[in-house]
Parts: sequence; C-alpha cells; structure tokens
Amino acid sequence: MALPQVFSREVTDELVARIGKLSPESRALWGKMNVSQMLAHCNVTYEMVYEPERHRKPGGIMKWMLRKMVKPKVVGEQPYKQNNPTAPQFIISDQREFSNEKQRLESYLHKTQELGASWFDGRESHSFGALNATEWNNMFYKHLDHHLKQFGV
Repeated sequence: MALPQVFSREVTDELVARIGKLSPESRALWGKMNVSQMLAHCNVTYEMVYEPERHRKPGGIMKWMLRKMVKPKVVGEQPYKQNNPTAPQFIISDQREFSNEKQRLESYLHKTQELGASWFDGRESHSFGALNATEWNNMFYKHLDHHLKQFGV
C-alpha cells in the first residue's frame, strides 16, 4: 500500500496540523526523547537535504553498508518498529527550544512540498545514493509519521 504523498499540499497540511497538536508538555508513549528533541531529530532528515554541510557524509564502506542494510528499511513502506536503534547523527541529547524546532520542521515540510516529487526524483541522498521520488516520499513520511505517533498525534 502506497504511503501518503508528502509532495501534496493535503498531506503536508495534515502533517503540519498534527505537529500543531504538540506542545512543550507533550509526552512520548515510548522512547527517551522529549518532544523538543523529537522535533530536532526529525529536522535532521531535512538538514541532510537542505543544509548538507551540517552533517558529515559516510565514507565508502559505511555508505555501502547503509545502502545494503539500512536503505531498504528506510525507503520501504513497512512502518518502523518502536524503539529501533538510532543512527548517531540523529541522536539529540541536548535540550532544544520547542517553538524553534517546530517552526523549522514545518518550514522544511512546506519547502519539500513546494519543490515537489520531480525535484527529488533521482536526487542523491546523504547516506543512500540516488533515490527516486517514491523512496524520498517514503523516507520523509514514514519517519515523521512514526515520531508523531510516538507523541500521540
């Protein structure tokens, strides 16, 4: 079953509305992150696209391993399981400011929707090589949906 399309205005609006239901007091149903850390964690995916200089790219052997072992899980349609291990660059251990992280995430969602599927189709990802538009969509939607569900929205 195909995942909702992050490149459509309707899905972007739905995701932004779900984010809007979060507050600094929102509590996780599982996991260790607080809500501000979760938003910052979700922003990392978009930073790797729009601000790649913030994150070091994996080297040859690591990139090969990521493509072979992690990519199918990340870009496929199968939902993530709770409490999966987190890649080091996605671990947010310091405290973050809720409204700033929320605004950044909403901005990234709108930018992604406005650029559209054709902009992403064939674009090189930080860790997995070139992805098609469906793989980008699945990666973006599945990750954010997983964490919004983690916080009950």
